[in-house]
Amino acid sequence: MPYLFTSESVSEGHPDKVADQISDALLDEFLKQDPQSKVACETLVTTGLVVLSGEVKSEAYVDVQKVARDVIKRIGYTKSEYMFDADACGIISAIHEQSADINQGVERANPEEQGAGDQGMMFGYATNETDNYMPLALSISHLLLEELAAIRKEGKEMTYLRPDAKSQVTIRYNDNHVPEKIDTIVISTQHDEFILPESNTSEAKDKAEREMVAKIKEDVDNILMPRVLKQLPERIQKLFNSDIIYHINPTGKFVIGGPHGDTGLTGRKIIVDTYGGKGAHGGGAFSGKDSSKVDRSAAYAARHIAKNLVAAGVADQALVQVAYAIGVAKPVGLYVTTYGSTKVKDANGNIMSDGEIAEKVNKLFDMRPYAIVQRFGLQNPIFAETAAYGHMGRVPGKKTVELSVNGHKETKEFETFTWEKLDYVDKIKQEFGL
Repeated sequence: MPYLFTSESVSEGHPDKVADQISDALLDEFLKQDPQSKVACETLVTTGLVVLSGEVKSEAYVDVQKVARDVIKRIGYTKSEYMFDADACGIISAIHEQSADINQGVERANPEEQGAGDQGMMFGYATNETDNYMPLALSISHLLLEELAAIRKEGKEMTYLRPDAKSQVTIRYNDNHVPEKIDTIVISTQHDEFILPESNTSEAKDKAEREMVAKIKEDVDNILMPRVLKQLPERIQKLFNSDIIYHINPTGKFVIGGPHGDTGLTGRKIIVDTYGGKGAHGGGAFSGKDSSKVDRSAAYAARHIAKNLVAAGVADQALVQVAYAIGVAKPVGLYVTTYGSTKVKDANGNIMSDGEIAEKVNKLFDMRPYAIVQRFGLQNPIFAETAAYGHMGRVPGKKTVELSVNGHKETKEFETFTWEKLDYVDKIKQEFGL
């Protein structure tokens, strides 16, 4: 029997994402000066205030106030009526030095034996239902908000848009877990009060509110959705039809938003950051943490394994779990499930079990923290881009950064989203005889 599955996303102006972006911008600034920096930065944002906290061990000096204000300005909180303004908000820093007890478990005389920064389990997931091997509902949810932000920043259409927004997409699947159609789309976007009531009566206020929501619905239909559809492959476009249920700003007007409407905290959107509820999540957040924290680095490595397994044709979908003990380099466990979708056979012609697949994965991938850091270049300042619209499913690219090394400025190019590369497909095919 067909079933429905739903995922959501939030925009870069959502208060939790504002906090994530500040935390990751701080991390990058420390890494620009000192690649060995150990960073765990948490951010709180609320009406007119940013609070920076956490632990850092670094040789770098970072102007944390400037970093935070630059992020807030880039997102678009630049007007006093937002009650959260890049130039006017207060910023408090309570960042202090990392615990020596934690540090002694991480650093080793032999770097290859670097211990995990904490215990815990991390998951990576991939599915072949999209070209980027991500769950379809989450991919569309992200794309809706990326395009909405692009429209807002272009400033030519939908000029009433403000930075805060949320989306949600529900997809109907058939019994074989193949997407059949888009069932429901929800978009809630913050906006200016661009239609004012004719009088102070409740009737006039209700009329103005209805007119604003009607205009937003019209613009979503005529401006946003055509831009989104253009970016989707034809097979996904076919899932959109006139039967889709749209809920656009379903509570009515959405003028009060951002950190003024809701307090934002780093790490509170971990499902948006990963797979939208598909697969699994170990519970650890990413933003503001350097790569010695396996919450982040091992989750990237697990995604890399899952994506390459699916891309190589081992299975239609795969979930990879890796687990660590604090201060110990080698994982305490590695688990793989293909949800019964594996296609590979063993030497006897039998469908290979998930346990056999995990054994081969263990041979191919070194999951010690040091090896992960080296494999993906995770001591480079490449994290600010991850903090909105998902850490997974992004396109690997290059980023030019101005570094400060021993007081000298130099420009260097770094690879971004390296864990999304399909650079192990051939090795996997050879190992599995594909």
